[in-house]
Parts: sequence; C-alpha cells; structure tokens
Amino acid sequence: MRGHYADVWRAVADAAPDRIAIREIGGTTWTYARFVREAGALAATLADRGVRRGDAVAMLLYNRPEFLITLLACLATGITPVPLNFRFRAGEAAALLDDSGAAALIYPTSLADVAHDAVAQASGDPLLVAVADEAPPAARAGAIPWADAVTGEAPLPERVPDHGELWIYTGGTTGRPKAVRWDEQDMFEVQMVSTYSLADLPWPRTAADAAAIATDPATPRMVNLPIAPFMHGTALTTSMSTLTLGGTVLITSSPRFDADAVVRFANDQAATRIIVAGDAVAIPLADAAEAIGAGLRTVTSVMSSGMRFSPETKRRLHLLGELTIFDLLASTEGGGFAVTTTTGVDDLPGRPRLYPTAVVLDDEMNEVQDRPGALGVLAQRGALPLGYHGDEEKTRATFPVIGGVRHVVPGDWVRVEDDRHIEFLGRGSGVINTGGEKVYPLEVEEALLSHPAVADAVVLGAPDPRFGEIVTAVVEASGDVTSDELMAHVGTQLAGYKRPRHILFRPAMNRTPTGKVDIGRLRNDVVRDRERPS
Repeated sequence: MRGHYADVWRAVADAAPDRIAIREIGGTTWTYARFVREAGALAATLADRGVRRGDAVAMLLYNRPEFLITLLACLATGITPVPLNFRFRAGEAAALLDDSGAAALIYPTSLADVAHDAVAQASGDPLLVAVADEAPPAARAGAIPWADAVTGEAPLPERVPDHGELWIYTGGTTGRPKAVRWDEQDMFEVQMVSTYSLADLPWPRTAADAAAIATDPATPRMVNLPIAPFMHGTALTTSMSTLTLGGTVLITSSPRFDADAVVRFANDQAATRIIVAGDAVAIPLADAAEAIGAGLRTVTSVMSSGMRFSPETKRRLHLLGELTIFDLLASTEGGGFAVTTTTGVDDLPGRPRLYPTAVVLDDEMNEVQDRPGALGVLAQRGALPLGYHGDEEKTRATFPVIGGVRHVVPGDWVRVEDDRHIEFLGRGSGVINTGGEKVYPLEVEEALLSHPAVADAVVLGAPDPRFGEIVTAVVEASGDVTSDELMAHVGTQLAGYKRPRHILFRPAMNRTPTGKVDIGRLRNDVVRDRERPS
C-alpha cells in the first residue's frame, strides 16, 4: 500500500474516536478524535498566517504531544515538517532555519531564548508558535501561544496532497547538517514491514483497511514509549507506526531523562515497546528498573538504532522481562540495513543480519552479500528518500543508480558472514557517534581554533563503555588555557554533546609536511591519558 499517514490516522479517529492516541507522563491524554481535531485547528492557523503547501515548518521540540500534532497537521496539508535538534545553540538552529527556508517555527517556552536568537540571526522571518512547557511563558512579541493555535473547529482537508515531504536532518561530512528529503508516501511504504509484517498482520490496501486492522480486537494493542528523541528517525517512525496500528504513544514531555520516572511510567501504563538510544539510555534505564525492583513487566520489545548497544546491557534488559531486543544498523538516508535480534540471554551477543532489501557492494559496485569473507559497503534498494535538500552532487554520490536500480550507499563498511549475517566495521568518514548523536570533528575543531590560545587542534572519538564514543581533542596551545575553559568556549557555540569531554595538551601536533597527523597514535595517546589516575 502506498498511502498517507494522515488518511490512516484520521480513519482510525473516525472508527475509534475515544481510543487514546497520546498519553503524557503527567496523565494528560489525547484521544484520536482530539489528536485529529487539534491538528486540524493548527493547520487552519498556519494557513491563515500564510503557510502554504510545500512550505517548511521547523519544530524545535523535544518529545511532546505537540510534535506529533504538528506532524499530522503538516502531512495532511502538504506542508513539510522539519524536526530540529532541541540541543542546538542559536547559531546552529539559525543555519537550519535558513537552509530549510522555514515559514514557521514551533518551540517550547523553555527554549524561547534559543528560538528567538536563532530567528534574529536567520535571514527569514518565520511565523512563531510557542508551546508553554515547564518554563513560564516568555514575554515575546509576535509568538502565537500554542493553546490559541489549536483552538477552534477546523477539519483537516478531505484529500491529502500527493508527494508531501518529511525532512530529517543528518550530519554532513563537514559538520554541516543536510536534510534528507523523504516523500511521505515512500516512507509509509518503507514502514509497511515494521508496521505490519513484524506484528504478523496482513498488509492493508486502503486507509479504510488500515483502520479496520487497527481497530480489530484481535490486533495486539501497541503502547510505545520512545525515550530516544523524535528528531531521530527510529523514535519518530516507530511512533508513526504505533498510531497507524491504533496504538498509544507514551510521552515523557521533558528534555531530561529521568530513568526512575520512565520505568514507573512504562509499568503504570503497560508499555509494550520502549525505544532507547543504545547504552547511553539503556544503562540508566536498567539501573532504575533493578533498583525499583519492578522489572519491565509488560514490555515485549526494546528497540535501538545506530549506536553502541552492548551485550552486557542487553543481558540486563532481558533479565527484566520476557522481551525481544531489536538492535538496528540504520541510517536516516535508508532506514534499516541490518538488525541484531535477541529474544533472551541465550541469544547473546547476537549477529546483525541484512534486511531483505539490503546488499553489500565491493569496490566495483558488485553485490557480494552472498560471499562469506567479502568486504564491502552496505547499500539499500526499494523505496528511498528523494535525496538531500539543496545538494545534487551529494545526492548523486549517496544515491547511485547501479544496474538500472537506484541504491543508497551511506558508507558503512562490513564483512560478510554466513546466511546474510555481517560484521560491522565502521563508517569511512571520521564521524563520532556519541550516545546516538553524530559529531563531525571539523566543526568542533573550528570552534576550538576560534579561541585565541589554541594554535592547533585535532578532534577524535575515544571509546567509552556507556556512550560508545566520546568527543575528545588534542590541542596545541599558544597561551595559557585550561581544559575547562576550552570546553566552556566550545559550549557557547555548539550543542553540549559536541563539546569535548577530554582534552589532551601537546607542545606540538607534529603534522607532516602535507598537514596530516597520525589519528591512530593520537587516539591511543588520548586513551592512555584518560586512564591515568587523576
């Protein structure tokens, strides 16, 4: 089925208007009827203020009900929803407002300073909608209060425009984030397997079929708790699939991760699936569940994507309940490529297995996924994104046509094992993956070099048991400066997760005549320095 999310969600609302679509940790709920009604009112507010089909609406939001309501309002009207990283500083957010040409910006009052400073730095003048959260509403001229934006009765359009888009920003190799453009109907098609096949459900042919499946008493009721942020694809797409199946999305509505509260929320509301961000989230989650002594009673699956998720942590989760863990090797550009599935401690450590549509390509772009021992890069076929916004060259390079078939090749290197299993070797670029957040060294190096006491700097990832990697730096100083001063300096320019957690000072970087450094040697030096007793 090549369908529209908005059609299906509205059909579910028509068939089961009182079913709970969204539940906040504080107890506030949104029925499917309220979910659709508020999305209709928001769509009308945006239209009244001049936001049109094809325009972009930026969402500087952490996981909140307003995120999903905005998503529905946009998808139903052909407006492009554009999630932004809520950890961004004003300059970073401003760059993406300009890049996307955002016609509107929706933000919580706790981020009012960042939002308004970003707009001041950006070249456009987007409509502002302020969501009152845990911070007092800021006295900002021109921002429409969210409560006003969703007041009134304005139905969503009867017909959803074809070829609407959803943009998800991913890091670029130079640290400049790029928007991956998904045709919304292609995304729906890609998610059919995870939405229906993994739940042993038939595939629908129409929105009415989908609503019938969602409201059938025989369909297992999914209660999804995404702890990972919506701005990352896995938490967002699994929540969209939950709504497609008539399930409930549980939302913590806080930018901070309170593991104790999450465990109690999951158990109180009978969560069936939890979306984590590898060890960075799963370790404190397991700590809390073990300390509380309640386990994860109703959880049947835990899912993570694109970050370190150790066998030791998975073992702890398996001991907390009868659950299956899905550890995805995925990318924003292509969705899932491979998955490591474990149903209990006896399955550990598990091995990643290629999705049916994934292949491995050698240097000549020949498929080698059926040749054990072969080395190559992962590629994906089938429904794919349209490409990168504003970068045709990068689009052609990442989405090549091979043998007449369009592929996506993000650059992940693997070794082929038996029966379509693979060993992940890493990404060709120097990207640092810290707790699921991508950090590109050049951007952090530029921030360090902007300090007057820094003569040279090299940024790299160092192994870390919780986050997989942490951002570290080797610095050649030209004056008196401390690690704390440099970390604070970077923190004024970049998001907190990009700030180096450890800095090693060297009298000279010892670059070659061509300007290169031995990254492996520097990484070993940083690791040894971190291991020294303080």
